[in-house]
Amino acid sequence: MPSVQHEAIVRLFHERPQLAAELLAENLDVPLPRYDHAAVESGDLTAATPAELRADSVVVLTRERADTHPKPVLAIVVEVQRSPDPDKRWSWPMYLVSLRARMKCPSVLLVICPDLKAANWSRQPIPLGHPGLVLSPLVAGPTDVPVIVNPLDAADDPELAVLSVITHATTPEGPDILNALLTAVHKLDPERGARYADMVRAALPDKIWEHLEDFMQTEPREFLSDWARDNVAKGEAKGEAKGLAKSIFRVLSARGLDVPDDVRTAISECSDLERLDAWVQAAVTVESARDLLNV
Repeated sequence: MPSVQHEAIVRLFHERPQLAAELLAENLDVPLPRYDHAAVESGDLTAATPAELRADSVVVLTRERADTHPKPVLAIVVEVQRSPDPDKRWSWPMYLVSLRARMKCPSVLLVICPDLKAANWSRQPIPLGHPGLVLSPLVAGPTDVPVIVNPLDAADDPELAVLSVITHATTPEGPDILNALLTAVHKLDPERGARYADMVRAALPDKIWEHLEDFMQTEPREFLSDWARDNVAKGEAKGEAKGLAKSIFRVLSARGLDVPDDVRTAISECSDLERLDAWVQAAVTVESARDLLNV
């Protein structure tokens, strides 16, 4: 099952498909054809092949044409690889062949690897058997993803800044990279900014997040903006409220008490931790679920 970190990285390319083109051109020095748009396509690559194949993400670059629909000029298979997986050396070539047949344009494989060992493994050429046919995956590993410590740079490309945090969180620059991102997202639309902050928080293991957070709090200069502090705190409080609500429902269910829809909604949408805690305790003794609302 894909990890939260895996899903967070995949989501970046859905948020802004052009990130795939930028990584290829600016970080891996891959020449790209002229294009006008980048869009996410279906990752289901089974149509032209007998086996079930699904890529993490597919980004297609297209060029505008005056007389007809945009023309695909390059199809990019985006795969997130966190550890070596020998099966991928068989499926990756199939991804490219299937996508090339479907889009009727050249296709390339871009592998995103936050882990250096996985990146080195992914770069190994894959001989296909036919003379001259060898697939050399294009890999964006820790040495290819830029270290973004300037909030202005992070604001210019927040998706790449998120990838930078995830990739370099354990390095000495980790706190500066995180600070740059959290400062930058303050300038974004609140919903979009909170989404990126939540994405990073979810993608980083608790141990790494706590280390970064402790480092920031002990540094003499202010790392976290007030907005970032507030949103991280809100995210943690939201998670705690959700957990308390689940506890209330479990207690009521164990006692065989029905929960009317309006009561369920009131409990689920409550963000007052003290009130939720009181409801948890009262759930053990109330005669009906509706009685909780009077506590």
